[in-house]
Amino acid sequence: MAIYHLSVKTISRSAGRSVTAAAAYRAAEKIIDERTGEIHDYTHKQGVEKEPPPRLFLPPGSPDWANDRAALWNAAEQSETRKNSTVGREFEIALPAELNAEQRRHLAYALAAEIVARHQCAVDVAIHAPGKGGDNRNHHAHVLCSTRRLGPLGFHEKTRELDEVKQGEVVRWRERFAIIQNRFLREAGLPERVDHRSLEDQGIDRLPTVHLGPAATNYERRTGQPSQRRIELEQEIAERLGRARRLGQLERQSASLERGIIDTSGDLAAAQQQHAGLQQTASAGRAEFRARFAERQQEKAEQARRQAEAEKTRQVAEIARQAQVQKQAEIERQQQAQEEAEAKAKQKLENDRGGPSR
Repeated sequence: MAIYHLSVKTISRSAGRSVTAAAAYRAAEKIIDERTGEIHDYTHKQGVEKEPPPRLFLPPGSPDWANDRAALWNAAEQSETRKNSTVGREFEIALPAELNAEQRRHLAYALAAEIVARHQCAVDVAIHAPGKGGDNRNHHAHVLCSTRRLGPLGFHEKTRELDEVKQGEVVRWRERFAIIQNRFLREAGLPERVDHRSLEDQGIDRLPTVHLGPAATNYERRTGQPSQRRIELEQEIAERLGRARRLGQLERQSASLERGIIDTSGDLAAAQQQHAGLQQTASAGRAEFRARFAERQQEKAEQARRQAEAEKTRQVAEIARQAQVQKQAEIERQQQAQEEAEAKAKQKLENDRGGPSR
């Protein structure tokens, strides 16, 4: 079975992020944020497919300026006024390694076109190749979406149907992408198929694959060493597998005992008591597993919050540094202008006196 992955993430100012930076990074381009003055230059980033270049998808009747990536995402930033606004939304999708490059690209484009048609938002598609040090099947695309609908006069109402989990819109897109992907696999004459359902819902007894994220991936590419994120994930997976094995043993013992109760006419009361004890132990094991998983989720959320705060602090410090550099340059320029003015005044005085003074 081909790999299936679709996740929807938000880009929010409350986490110290901007959609101009996200667009520049995903397309490996340079975008100046007109709201903050920050320069997001990722033109040297590797792994982004440039032939053909990342593509914009817009609703019919969109203004001409929206065809420019920098203008589009600056307008998206400026359409939000709150300091904690969600300024972008991203569909991160895996593209099957079984398809060729052109087929993968058109698969990503097909999803983007349907998103635009359904939500009337702007969509920016960047296709990324697998990392040099990672899984060479990890072809994927970043489908960056505006959080507002785009019309002839610019951005207007929010696409709030994608904000509410209870509306099931993201679940719908997960299923829809599986359908589109299977159509492409079928048309390519391939036997592989994908399933958007969780492994538990499919009845498959294994842990899902995990994504390290850009920071950890970049660290591993630079150093050739496993990132802290990978170490933590591997430790967590080992712990989960250990608990799952123990839980499976208890459940198998329970099932075996239950069959023994049915098949034998021995001490029924003792067998029932032992069975109840095993069931209680298995229940406690499940509760421990869930509690540990929830604890790890909270730890990861806290770690993400701290990283976001650190990045925001770094950005503020960088802005202050740039302002200091500009201020120093202005002081030097004024000093130079003053020195030139004094030199001209001295030269004029000497000329008026008929030559240099002795």
